[in-house]
Amino acid sequence: MKSIWENYNTEAAYDELMQSEYQPRAISYHLCQYLNSLKKSDIDKRKTAAELAIMEMGITFTVYTDEGNIDRAWPFDIIPRIIAASEWKIIEKGLKQRLTALNCFIADVYDEQAFIKDGKIPDHIINSSKNFRKECIGIKPRFNAWANICGTDLVRDKDGVMYVLEDNLRVPSGVSYMLENRVITKRVFPELLQDINILPIDNYPTQLHEMLCSIAPENGMTKIAVLTPGIYNSAYFEHAYLAQQMGAQLVEGCDLVVNDDNCVYMRTIEGLEKLDVIYRRIDDDFLDPEVFRKDSILGVPGLMRAWKAGNIALANAPGAGVADDKVVYAYVPEMIRYYLNEEPILPNVPTYLCSDDDDLEYVLNNLAELVVKPANESGGYGMLVGPHATNKEVIAFREIIKQNPRNYIAQPTLAISTAPTLCKDKLEPRHIDLRPFILQGERTFVTAGGLTRVALKKGSLVVNSSQGGGSKDTWIIDMEGI
Repeated sequence: MKSIWENYNTEAAYDELMQSEYQPRAISYHLCQYLNSLKKSDIDKRKTAAELAIMEMGITFTVYTDEGNIDRAWPFDIIPRIIAASEWKIIEKGLKQRLTALNCFIADVYDEQAFIKDGKIPDHIINSSKNFRKECIGIKPRFNAWANICGTDLVRDKDGVMYVLEDNLRVPSGVSYMLENRVITKRVFPELLQDINILPIDNYPTQLHEMLCSIAPENGMTKIAVLTPGIYNSAYFEHAYLAQQMGAQLVEGCDLVVNDDNCVYMRTIEGLEKLDVIYRRIDDDFLDPEVFRKDSILGVPGLMRAWKAGNIALANAPGAGVADDKVVYAYVPEMIRYYLNEEPILPNVPTYLCSDDDDLEYVLNNLAELVVKPANESGGYGMLVGPHATNKEVIAFREIIKQNPRNYIAQPTLAISTAPTLCKDKLEPRHIDLRPFILQGERTFVTAGGLTRVALKKGSLVVNSSQGGGSKDTWIIDMEGI
């Protein structure tokens, strides 16, 4: 019988589970030993069980295409990704440090702008950011926490170092899939999870609820709602899931009204019910037609008035996206030094700013070797992966950058780490990233792991589900507790 590990190649990148074809890392020894004990038919049964569970649980995501919106079953690989708890403690500390500095920066941008005045970042970068909202100047959310929920994308390079790839501070998604991945894994490998000390993640909805309560305008019984664009949004499954898990109301803009007292009320069959906190999953542009896009039917007229009056807490706060800009990302290490007087625990990926003349010249001359990203896109859209692009695509992208250099950054093409992924009847290495979720209100909380996304296409570096990627369960294993 052929081994599922046969011809497993670990030479292209750092592999999270394997040191070589037949030698697992210490942290994954138990898992690999277990997988070796299974017959191919056993693995096939578990794969089928996972697919059935996903269908039964209705775990879907939406892909936007030219032909229309397509609902697809969540793509899940049953082989987990493993990180040692000893390493995770350092990552967790770095994530808390990073979000604290980012929130200091956002608060500063909408107040004194000391970071700009002291020459730490050019003012034109902030003033030209599409997510800088002048309407937010002077507002002070509770605890100065503008970005209450952050999804920070991490990648490991060939040197084994974990880098921050980007920060998602507007309406980060994916945490529900992280939670459901664990539920599915418990169904697929129940006997395995009993024998390994894996840190739990199922307390996230409780932590989210506690954080939202902490930012409410008044103490006491807090009424929370999750504001969704509706059933056609790609993350609607998550909106409904989190509302249900927290015991919060799932509402659309038409369900809410702001009265003359500048308070937000929810329409119910018994009349209007006052809300204290809105976890909004709608972009700033559509949040309030009185202030932003006048044609928005997704938001709530007067919502900004209520927020400015201190009668409603919004998570994340409008304007937080100014720190979501990939150009601003390059300045986060300096923010940590400036606001916290600390050295960054987690490094940035080296970044070239096309708005800088010297960087622009380098980028234009080396496009075929670089990854180029637009400042405010997400989901893997609008980017160029130089080594995988045709000469024609490189030439076309060079002209796009020249037209609007401010809108682009470039980074070296990292050999991001791989993890064994089930491909037909054997395991093959596929590139992965990791999105942990950080909550910040009165306290700061980091998930034990996060959403591991995997590029299912051989050789691909694009892990986004909208671009054909999948996901894995992420295990943080405490070796000392075994």
